[in-house]
Amino acid sequence: MPGQTIILPRHVFASGLVRTILAAAGIWLAASLCGGAAQAQTQTAPKPRTEAAPQAVPGFWDPRRRPERPDLSRLTVIRFLTETDYPPFNFTGADGNPAGFNVDLARALCDEIKISCTVQMRRFETLIDALTSNRGDAIIASLAVTPELRTKVDFTDPYYRAPARFVSRRDAVMAEVRPEYLEGKKVGVIAGSAHEAYLKAMFTDAELHPYPNDDALRTALRRGEVDFIFGDAISLAFWINGTDSGDCCAFSGGPFVESRYFGEGIGIAVRKGNDLLRQALNWALFRVWEKGRYTDLWLHYFSVSPF
Repeated sequence: MPGQTIILPRHVFASGLVRTILAAAGIWLAASLCGGAAQAQTQTAPKPRTEAAPQAVPGFWDPRRRPERPDLSRLTVIRFLTETDYPPFNFTGADGNPAGFNVDLARALCDEIKISCTVQMRRFETLIDALTSNRGDAIIASLAVTPELRTKVDFTDPYYRAPARFVSRRDAVMAEVRPEYLEGKKVGVIAGSAHEAYLKAMFTDAELHPYPNDDALRTALRRGEVDFIFGDAISLAFWINGTDSGDCCAFSGGPFVESRYFGEGIGIAVRKGNDLLRQALNWALFRVWEKGRYTDLWLHYFSVSPF
């Protein structure tokens, strides 16, 4: 929702006319940016880019690895569970019904599988228990895949990630960000976060400035106390496009998705051992992406893309 800043998921450490789909090797291309960051190469820093970048849509599916269609005749209904208040991913619509990116994606999956589905909203902290006690069949609520949760539930392939990105003031936007480009630059980051750990490991010549929270971090950039800030791209995208930013800032460079620091991604959870449903959802996710419906949903909900 433009103008609204969202909060990082509690389970994570967290309009464009041009459609740039990071498909095929999309997420691997984004990952290569991380590898490039780790291997600094001598190169003249690029001139700041001030024009608007094309809207980017993440692609997590390799067309060369088309999933097999499972026996969908064994499925009769899917009861989706989702969170009550995490816009734009999950929220209550004006008509009182579940709405948001996750909800619309669930409905698209049901259309693809050609099966009846229900969507029930619950408090986030009750979702896992509701799934394991058979009060629902699948959780689609921006649930981060973690080793701990894998002991309780099974996950589909990721359908999005929470990448990290740099943000600068609009008059200093860079098309690409590498360690050598930020030598001596002041970079703000949340103290004790995975983002700070990544900068300490990869951007060793930058001058890091830790801040206690998002408000302090973003205020420092608005005031010019730092040259860049580095953090969760999803929350930063909504801040950039919201009123709180005062139209001061924009993304610099592309996404960083190193799983060791930023997680395995966001998946749909199913009960342990429910391989049929997991495989059906994986197949439907690929089909929804292949047909462009995923892209349409992403562009509808993200006027400034985290990618």
